Amino acid sequence: MIRAKIAGVPVEIRCRHEENESFFADYFTDESPKFIVEPEADDLERIRVSADQMAVNEGREPEHYSESYLENNAVHALLAEKLVEYGVLLMHGSALAMDGEVYIFTAKSGTGKSTHARLWRERFGSRVEMINDDKPMLRIENGSVMVYGTPWNGKHRLGVNDRAPLKAVIHLTRDTKNHINPIAGREAFALIYRQAYVSRNPETTRRIVAMEEELIRSAAFYRLGCNMEIEAAETAWRGMNPGKPLPEAGKDEQNEA
Repeated sequence: MIRAKIAGVPVEIRCRHEENESFFADYFTDESPKFIVEPEADDLERIRVSADQMAVNEGREPEHYSESYLENNAVHALLAEKLVEYGVLLMHGSALAMDGEVYIFTAKSGTGKSTHARLWRERFGSRVEMINDDKPMLRIENGSVMVYGTPWNGKHRLGVNDRAPLKAVIHLTRDTKNHINPIAGREAFALIYRQAYVSRNPETTRRIVAMEEELIRSAAFYRLGCNMEIEAAETAWRGMNPGKPLPEAGKDEQNEA
């Protein structure tokens, strides 16, 4: 049993596997929990069935998953469901902070959102901090959106227990020429709907949709066609910061590259 603070909300997490308790080490807290998460056998089974179905959809053979792995993912799903009550929305994307503002890059798996985030680190150096490279959480309150790191930060483990205000959400597509365009309305809503947590509970779904609508009102949305060259990061930054001079890289850009 551990206490962790996820997206600003203290919770108690009860795991059967020690490695899953240590997974939250950077998020431990002494604050009183708002709720308890304790995966049960049927929660693990739902994760296994979902993973098997995803493998079939992608043309892969289903894998054997350890109970520890299933438990970790069950905790993640249970937290994502419950945190909706606290104005927190899970997203799938690569979130980086530059000069104190967060840009979240989303894309279909394999498109290159993590690679694009790396280009920003190479181009802008220490001005960039990776908040989370896979599953950031957004806390939406009164027209303000804060992006939080989570322990689920991708295969390269890029992320920190930190937060910063959201500036923009950018959907990536591969292209030979770099270009970026703003999107709004239904197009922006469709983008968020595909990348945000989906619940089977009607009341939770209602709350999620309300948060997504507030998110669209509070942040800018873009589509970015890009290659994997360093100029893609420059094109993206310029498109989201019109009229501003391209910033110099931070002092440790050589180490970042």
